[in-house]
Amino acid sequence: MKAITTKYHGPTNTKGARITASDLDGNRITISYPHEMRSEDGHQRAAETLRDKMHWSGRLIRGAIKGGYVFVFDE
Repeated sequence: MKAITTKYHGPTNTKGARITASDLDGNRITISYPHEMRSEDGHQRAAETLRDKMHWSGRLIRGAIKGGYVFVFDE
């Protein structure tokens, strides 16, 4: 079963806040932090963006972990 983890990265002097989504195979994306959304929904968007990039299908189920969220597919 594939799992996606997300993590928030705060702003720096050169980059704005962002969220990364990755899996254990090294697939990874970074999105700008969507300030118009709740935090949980921003992490959901990042996970869905990685899912779509990799052409995976299915609904993602979210769970909180230390430092971010983990998403698994509802099969």
